[in-house]
Amino acid sequence: MKFMIAGLGSIGRRHLRNLVTLGEKDILLYRTHQATLPDEDLAGFPSETDLETALAHRPEAVIVANPTALHLEVAIPAAEAGCHLLMEKPISNSMDGIEPFQKAVASGKRQVLVGFQFRFHPGLKQIAALLKQGAIGRPLSVRVQWGEFLPNWHPWEDYRLGYAARSDLGGGVILTLCHPLDYLRWLLGDIQELSAFGGHLGDLEFQVEDTAEISLRFASGVVGSVHLNYNQRPPVHQLEIAGTGGTIRWDNADGAVRISRVGAEWESFPLPASFERNMLFLEEMRHFIGVARGSVEPVCSLADGIWALRLALAAHQSIEMGIKIRF
Repeated sequence: MKFMIAGLGSIGRRHLRNLVTLGEKDILLYRTHQATLPDEDLAGFPSETDLETALAHRPEAVIVANPTALHLEVAIPAAEAGCHLLMEKPISNSMDGIEPFQKAVASGKRQVLVGFQFRFHPGLKQIAALLKQGAIGRPLSVRVQWGEFLPNWHPWEDYRLGYAARSDLGGGVILTLCHPLDYLRWLLGDIQELSAFGGHLGDLEFQVEDTAEISLRFASGVVGSVHLNYNQRPPVHQLEIAGTGGTIRWDNADGAVRISRVGAEWESFPLPASFERNMLFLEEMRHFIGVARGSVEPVCSLADGIWALRLALAAHQSIEMGIKIRF
């Protein structure tokens, strides 16, 4: 199977390494040479700088890893060319172009996997199993807190120039850290209502929002909140779900899940000793290869990716207009 990777920043290169690790060798690079990383690790792979020329190589599977605002510029022609797609999250920074993209995917009868890698986290998969078992009774509320200091993400580049800090490339903390908007829907079901506060509250030198507080109401009646920021040191990414029969907690720092059932001591589900972060991306890539070969359905579909984008854009709208958004 021939793969094409569009965008060779840090995530594109991670996907390249993981494809090689999984034994894939027929890999084409489509790039515009805007990446701030050196090119040494790309030696030996054919590359093109023109999309039409790249697609003329007839890749069967395309990994869309360029900046968010440019995703659909690659994804729509690739879908029209009959390629399966792994799209980095979020799938875009706007709903413009989403309908033509859906039509292109449908006409080519190809699959799309959206790259929300936390779908592959053993801890969150454990939470999904516990909720399915009714381990804490009926869920009532949920809280996510995720804060990281943006300049520490890519120390090799000026954080002000990276996609996460630029509105023209689809940056800002809501779109960039939109993972909870996906995994909360996965764990707790559809979201019916959203409101948000936020903006550029810190001292970092950019114009996008660096802080957001998003309130959610789920179709099941669960209420919750997601806090996101680019300023926090040390970083934190935690999830807590309270139910009628107990509480579940997850901390990304150690990846463990802890559950307190009414009348019982805290029980812990630690990660395997061998776990490290790249395993999420490696499992995602292994799953995408299965999707492209037709052996499995995508665990995070295009419809899921569209919902995550709708929720993120609704949070922006709520902040800008001071209104509650219903779906």
